Amino acid sequence: MSDFIDTPLDIEVHPPKLYAEYTSTILRAPSKPMILLKKSLTERTGPLFQDFNLGALDHDLTKNSIKNGEPLGERIVVHGTVRNEKGEPVPNTILEIWQANAAGRYVHKVDQHDAPLDPNFLGTGRCMTDAQGNYKFYTIKPGAYPWGNHHNAWRPNHIHFSLFGNQIVSRLVTQMYFPGDPLLEYDPIYKAVKAKGRELLISKFDLEVTEPNFALGYRFDIVLKGNQATPFENR
Repeated sequence: MSDFIDTPLDIEVHPPKLYAEYTSTILRAPSKPMILLKKSLTERTGPLFQDFNLGALDHDLTKNSIKNGEPLGERIVVHGTVRNEKGEPVPNTILEIWQANAAGRYVHKVDQHDAPLDPNFLGTGRCMTDAQGNYKFYTIKPGAYPWGNHHNAWRPNHIHFSLFGNQIVSRLVTQMYFPGDPLLEYDPIYKAVKAKGRELLISKFDLEVTEPNFALGYRFDIVLKGNQATPFENR
């Protein structure tokens, strides 16, 4: 089973490399067939994160960059389980997230959106799955922002995820969306994903993990491969 070539099951879920409504794919989609590279021993046996040291607040974006006070916006808890194609939990793997702040602005020099930066919100974090493959982040619900793909184009609220399975070639980069977002039906990035896969990108409100008087909870489970694989971008 390859991590680089499409299979019939993948085609039912993952977006095509070229999707005209998502205009930048016209320029960057490959024009020739992909070349499958033989995997080396290193690619098949790593990475291993058991001894990787994380900061105490790396998983908490509401605290990991505080300078003068709390970040602005709606506090949320995002949690879930990472599994492989067999449904087995993937323990001790690193998840990284990045996102815009509550006003829809990234802490990046390329982002020139006319919205305020938040001095108490960096917008990045990381954590490690536990022995049962579970993870949890505290953060701020990101705002929508314009992105210039077409007239009056706005990206839905979303959080970017990056993580690994038990092989370096199983790296997954994806986006988590929020239920009920009216911008989803107008977003070419989301719409490029096949209908079967779109529902796998939308988190579910979770009252059980919601913390009273503090933060709303959302569940976002991730499957690295197989016919229920979370759609990902680095395909």
